Amino acid sequence: MKRLLDQDTLRALARGCAVLGAGGGGDTYYALLQALQAAEDFGPATLVDVDELPGDSLIMPCGGIGAPLVALEKIEAGDEGERLRDLMQRHTGRTVTALMAGEIGGGNGLVPVTWAARMGLPVVDADGMGRAFPLASQVTMELAGISPCPAVMTDERGNVVIFRTISGDWAERLERAAAAEFGGQGSSADFPMSAAQAREATVRGSVSQAIRIGEAIAAAAGSPVAAVIAAVGAFRLVGGKVLDVRRDVAGGFMRGSVVIEGMRQDAGRLIRLELQNEHLVALERGQLLASVPDLITMLDSETADAISADRVSYGQRVVVIAFGCDPIWRTERGIAAVGPRAFGYDFDFVPVEELAAAGG
Repeated sequence: MKRLLDQDTLRALARGCAVLGAGGGGDTYYALLQALQAAEDFGPATLVDVDELPGDSLIMPCGGIGAPLVALEKIEAGDEGERLRDLMQRHTGRTVTALMAGEIGGGNGLVPVTWAARMGLPVVDADGMGRAFPLASQVTMELAGISPCPAVMTDERGNVVIFRTISGDWAERLERAAAAEFGGQGSSADFPMSAAQAREATVRGSVSQAIRIGEAIAAAAGSPVAAVIAAVGAFRLVGGKVLDVRRDVAGGFMRGSVVIEGMRQDAGRLIRLELQNEHLVALERGQLLASVPDLITMLDSETADAISADRVSYGQRVVVIAFGCDPIWRTERGIAAVGPRAFGYDFDFVPVEELAAAGG
């Protein structure tokens, strides 16, 4: 059954995408405003299950690429989606039937909804990550052996670039370089695939999951934080205040760390989150609490709204939670692609539920 992504649903989707962003994926505030405006101007996009599409339908995964911090001031022109679609159609010789989020986490979970409303296309209830990851190549389509090309990029000025690379890793490297030249942020579409391929090569139901998370927060009778924890099966890592924030933008990424000082029942604890666009690891005085590919998310302690890594600031009262990723990322190939060692950490991935049990 098709579902209209109307204004109430978009607000729930934005809150859920922020939780699934693990600190990254781009700002949801601006992305929500754009989606709401598109729904008002063009009518709401429809959400469809990939099974509802003919097997030979062309799906275009899309979103923003670059440093999320830059996107707070570098706003899109609005017609990037149409430009990417036209490029994709020209270089595939096929008609784009539906859009899909490359990553459901953060603002990138909303970008395809805005573009789909403008173009009168549906949005597929799936994505390539089930969260947000730093690299464009860290998607389930890459694990499934789907080519990233043709990959197309544009910026708010109207510049366009078409990539035909030998691998997803090369597509990531060249797209990242283009994003840096665009000013740190651009819009992209890659890994075009048929609906038949998408049925086996995506994280299905992720848009619906984000909506359910947002609706759980809005409907919480008691603690909204508890509602999020229940909705995603999360583990509470710490509650406290932000003591220190370090952020740097280079090479199309935002890198840095956040230190949280525990309060109340967590008084005396110091938790450090290390990030590359997204939160990668959570450490307590050198002891691992959680790591990629599992999700580490920072929530406002009162509202449970997720705080992105580009918006966190000194003194904020927060609760940090962690929860399991989609099972595809816990496979041998998944861990090799997005586990701790893929980001330069010298330790193996341990599921968050095992770390929580070991910590008592």
